[in-house]
Amino acid sequence: MQAVTTSAHLPDGVEQVGGDWPPLGVDLSRLVVAWDTHLTDGRGLAAKSIEAYGRDLRQLLTWLHTRLQRPVGIDDLARLDAKTVRAFLAARRRSGLENRSMARALSSLRMFFRWLEETDTLKNRTLRLVQAPRLPHSVPKPLTVERAAAVVDGGMAAELDWVAARDTAVLLLLYGSGLRLSEALGLTLKDAPVVGIEVVVITGKGGRQRMVPILPVTQRAVARYLELCPYALADDEPVFRGAKGGPLSPRLIQLAMERMRAALGLPETATPHALRHSFATHLLSSGADLRQIQELLGHSSLSTTQIYTEVDRERLLKAHEMYHPRA
Repeated sequence: MQAVTTSAHLPDGVEQVGGDWPPLGVDLSRLVVAWDTHLTDGRGLAAKSIEAYGRDLRQLLTWLHTRLQRPVGIDDLARLDAKTVRAFLAARRRSGLENRSMARALSSLRMFFRWLEETDTLKNRTLRLVQAPRLPHSVPKPLTVERAAAVVDGGMAAELDWVAARDTAVLLLLYGSGLRLSEALGLTLKDAPVVGIEVVVITGKGGRQRMVPILPVTQRAVARYLELCPYALADDEPVFRGAKGGPLSPRLIQLAMERMRAALGLPETATPHALRHSFATHLLSSGADLRQIQELLGHSSLSTTQIYTEVDRERLLKAHEMYHPRA
């Protein structure tokens, strides 16, 4: 977020937070910057999350500015009522925003107003009274054990070609250890899980750390990639590299999965993140405890992990229907 700016065309007592923001009252513009600092330093959120929170607040303030035909101030937020919030959400819906995005925007605005209350700035609990849009119930779509094994099997190509070896190592970290793609690509050389490194410490969402076991096959794959990688790597630099030597883009792993979908006849749901889902589902199917899976995935709440019990239930019901003689 850019710093607060003033210009000659703005009246006294009005400032602007960067070019995309509407003119705001001085106190509110300073609050917007303080909110961004709180998200960055106080909560340690990822850059994309901070960007999303800022965008949601900016859209509300821009809409209010257009509606009021004047700079928005703190008093306007204090007077915000349910009817106005619903009008804002209706405008967002007309612009094409889907229910899931609207629910996320409402959640981030609620967080902003809770922060205002916690900092004794103002107290307005209207957003808590506005019901979020209903979301379709969905469960993760893991791959079967056989298909997941086919995805992470680099074969001879991974033994000879450094790019194939790299992709195999990354995919094994997703399926073998349940890492998020960003977590795998964030590993540095000093943390590389090569042969003999059975556990690594991963910093996940919200800065939460967890210990993750590394399978021997994954250790060997990472070691093989490092043998073939043509670039010199420093200890504190990302271990996985792109073709030109820079940090590996997540998009390249996504493209590799797209090619595998075509080659292996996999469904459209076969994404890098589906390998993390497969990790959790296959552990649960084999008898792992839900609490253990929660720790391995780095979920802050067990309710997030419990979604995998529904996946496993669906699998059991399908097997019952398919194989029971009276089905």
